[in-house]
Amino acid sequence: MKIQKILNKYADKKYAAFQAKLTPTVDSKLFIGIRVPDVRKIAKTYINDSEHIKFMNVLPHHYYDENMLHGLLISEIKDYEECIKEVNHFLPYVDNWAVCDIMSPKVFRKHKEELISEIKKWCKSKKTYTIRFGIEMLMSHYLDDEFKEDYLKIPASINSDEYYVKMMIAWFYATALAKKYDATIPYLKKKTLSTWVHNKTIQKACESYRISDNQKQYLKTLKVKE
Repeated sequence: MKIQKILNKYADKKYAAFQAKLTPTVDSKLFIGIRVPDVRKIAKTYINDSEHIKFMNVLPHHYYDENMLHGLLISEIKDYEECIKEVNHFLPYVDNWAVCDIMSPKVFRKHKEELISEIKKWCKSKKTYTIRFGIEMLMSHYLDDEFKEDYLKIPASINSDEYYVKMMIAWFYATALAKKYDATIPYLKKKTLSTWVHNKTIQKACESYRISDNQKQYLKTLKVKE
């Protein structure tokens, strides 16, 4: 396939080894070693080429870099219904945080009303990276103008021991504290979250420049002994 030949031209063994260390859930032999800006460039080049349709229909992919490209191609789709279809087709094959987090469909910004129902479905999944993607989309699109306090309940309702889910939940609440502090702080005061997520939320919030020193001092008093 033409796209796969293009990917191989960007192979870098040293960078592949570096990527493998950052993504321990993926076999180190499955990295071609393509830098993200180059994968983005390939995605923008081929999104208007019918070749990308063939590529996206062949799942599962073999290499990590192919999955990264797939995620970036999805992010470029301009039709909302088509994008949702491709996201749902691809999510079951996502097996690491990097591919999950690289997906950020631009078209979602214009379809907040419909998107929230999809997010709720993703968050109820049993698949680690489908859940993580749902939380990330909630964090990306619903903590600003579209915010509703009920949305804060969605990640809190997720019961998972998976590290990459728990970390995303903590990231969500740390971001929520930065953007909607008054609505979010009760989740920590009332100890609504699991102990690990609770403490990780506080840690990440205290690392944020968007949270005031006084808020950080108070958050530290809410830390729970594990």
